[in-house]
Amino acid sequence: MEVQAKAKWVRTSPRKVRLVAQTLRNLPVSEALVACSFMPKAAARDVAKVIRSAQANAENNFNLVKDDLVIKEIRVEPGPMLKRGQPRAMGRLFSIFKRTSHITAVVEDRPGVVKRRAALPRAPQPGSRAVPTAAAAAAARAAAASQPATTESDEVEAPTRPKQAKTGPKREASKGQAEGKKTEAKKTRTETTRPDSKQKDSKQKDSKEKKGK
Repeated sequence: MEVQAKAKWVRTSPRKVRLVAQTLRNLPVSEALVACSFMPKAAARDVAKVIRSAQANAENNFNLVKDDLVIKEIRVEPGPMLKRGQPRAMGRLFSIFKRTSHITAVVEDRPGVVKRRAALPRAPQPGSRAVPTAAAAAAARAAAASQPATTESDEVEAPTRPKQAKTGPKREASKGQAEGKKTEAKKTRTETTRPDSKQKDSKQKDSKEKKGK
């Protein structure tokens, strides 16, 4: 049975409305409405309104099941055109045509065409525990009975390695070596500075002798 709804004098050009209507033909009404909600075209809103109106007419006036409705046809006809003008250069008038359109949506019932999805089994959530079945529980009991029971005495403990304590003589020896290195460095410094001091003393004596003469 065919049911239709009309929307007249829609302020959109027929060419823009036809681009939306062509993609919705022979689709179930539910899928067509979802497609209109995701279309980035302004004409999709007007087309969706007409489809909802046809669906409501079929459901309320003719007692049809809305899940069995399919879009048979969407007709877009040009309506009256409003003529306006825009002044341009040299005193000319540039004509502007504001077009309108009449949208007609035809819906019919096709039982069995709409494929309803079966309920899929839910995946186990990480927070919930899986309930074991009777067969799985019986298999777990049999496996536990076949394995011998272990006690604490049967378990072999791994030997622990003794910790090496730091002895005092090694520390003292390292301290003595450090002190010996410091004294050697001081000796080398004094040896390098001594010849300079001798040279200064000799220069002072020579200057005194010259002054005495």
